[in-house]
Amino acid sequence: MATTDEPRRGPAYDAEMPPDQARAMQRAVRLEWISVVYFVTAIAFTALVMGQSQAMKTAWVDDMLGLVPPISILIAAHVRRRAPDDAYPYGYHRCVTIASLCGAVALFGLGLMLLVDGAITLCSGEHPDIGDVRLLGRSVWLGWPMIVALLYSSVPTFFLGRAKHRLARVLHDKALASDALMNKADWMAGLAAILGVIGVGLGYWWADAAAGMLIALDIGHDGVENLRTVVGDLMDRRPRDVDDRDWEPVTRDLTAALERLPWVLRATVRLREHGHVFFGEVDVVPLDQAEPLRRTREVRALARALDWRVQDVCVQLVDGREHHDDRWPPPG
Repeated sequence: MATTDEPRRGPAYDAEMPPDQARAMQRAVRLEWISVVYFVTAIAFTALVMGQSQAMKTAWVDDMLGLVPPISILIAAHVRRRAPDDAYPYGYHRCVTIASLCGAVALFGLGLMLLVDGAITLCSGEHPDIGDVRLLGRSVWLGWPMIVALLYSSVPTFFLGRAKHRLARVLHDKALASDALMNKADWMAGLAAILGVIGVGLGYWWADAAAGMLIALDIGHDGVENLRTVVGDLMDRRPRDVDDRDWEPVTRDLTAALERLPWVLRATVRLREHGHVFFGEVDVVPLDQAEPLRRTREVRALARALDWRVQDVCVQLVDGREHHDDRWPPPG
């Protein structure tokens, strides 16, 4: 009988995650739906007051780009739960990594495009025109509605990004962490665009293009970092944390736990990332050849109990003369 701490079976049930992570995944999906609705309204609002401002144009396209990660994550959240089949015997876990790749490629490409566009505008000496607009029967400088639109398209992303990053740590979800990073870029981009609009209003024509280039540099930098992370994961690199700052300790911890077993002489663990979870191989040199089936089951159970992300490991009991210690040295 299921306990009250377990997620109910049905649309919200997640077989590969413990109850806490399953609930966190449900919250992440809700956040992404909120993000989609929010960005659609922000895009429409910014388009209404964009005018000829380069910074506003950049912020508008940045908001459009902001739709890519949440849509990719929502698709991946649905696809990853499919059971393994003949075509995909390892399951569909890596669709989460593909969601990260989609966001990283779009981020880098847009950053490069907007940087070139802003540089051309700045070098050509094009003076942006932020005129007046009739509002409630009165003439109002268009910069004020622009600033309101920029605040609307940037302030909520600060809170969305923080909430997503907390959930990304719980879920080991790099696509969600990438989306949180992009939300951070969104509010930074909005503040830079506000400075550009104010600069134009004060007579500094170059401030608009300079702010647009600053935004583009930030977008491009995030794109490069995300690309480097996702390419490493696709190449079966040793697992790293969601911020790509350090190695995940699970490989070292599992090796140490195995070598503490009374019948183990040496052990080698190799893990790779498949979205939220880890797949890998474990080679164990036993002290003797007794009870191989029981020992194999014990190793697999120990790996799963150590960390919920260790989803599937292939266990081999090998002779010491055939064993090659391929463990990575501890970081540092």
